[in-house]
Amino acid sequence: MAASTALADAIKAAGRSGSGDFERALLAWLGLHARFDHSVVFAYRGSARPPMLYETFSPAESHVFVALYQDGAYLLDPFHRAAIGGCEGFRRMRELAPDRFYTSEYFRSYYSQTGLAEEVGFFVQLPEQTSVVWSLMRLAASGPFGTAEVRGLRDLTPIVLALCAQHWRDLPEFGEAGSRVTTLPLPGSDLDRARLWASQSLTAREGEIVNLVLQGHSSDSISRLLHISTGTVKVHRRNIHHKLGIHSQAGLFARFLSLLNETG
Repeated sequence: MAASTALADAIKAAGRSGSGDFERALLAWLGLHARFDHSVVFAYRGSARPPMLYETFSPAESHVFVALYQDGAYLLDPFHRAAIGGCEGFRRMRELAPDRFYTSEYFRSYYSQTGLAEEVGFFVQLPEQTSVVWSLMRLAASGPFGTAEVRGLRDLTPIVLALCAQHWRDLPEFGEAGSRVTTLPLPGSDLDRARLWASQSLTAREGEIVNLVLQGHSSDSISRLLHISTGTVKVHRRNIHHKLGIHSQAGLFARFLSLLNETG
């Protein structure tokens, strides 16, 4: 009865925008099926700076989860890559992350600051190549989601997606004058990134490899994705380090952020 009442509240609130009633009601319903510590909703369209549609963080937590994320960290987020790639449904971070994501410089420099044990998300595809991703998060002290919880959330996915699609059906254009959703463009598309690395005298192939390394792919993974030998990938990586004057992933990540700041 409690679950049915909570779902009814979410359905009734789905048509009300801007008040937060829908988000709170849906979270209350989801909370009856799985335990989570935080939740955040972002909208994505290509490389544009993603607007935050809802959050449950304190101001200090929001600085990490929202402000730093919007400053450019989102461009290396597996959820962002999946969303703009057309992913729809329920996914765990571990299902989308590249093979070296959890040892990548992005993870060490940014993601580890979140203190998360696990993140899962509902991916909603909207018109105009826009996606909304509703993330549920468990902190390290809580541990990852249990098998039964994940199975339960997957079962709820069709309802969550339908309600979110209804609630955000009139999401304004990103950056539209006077809209409640505004963004700043950043170099995240393949074309923009190609120009970004070309400005550093990298070839198109080297630019591709840089992007994959930053996302957390190993040389073996890059080899499979680009259909070249692992040895060739390693040669490209050495050339990239030489051209950029760096010696580690940390240096590459720092250069990437520096270029974003210069471009922004």
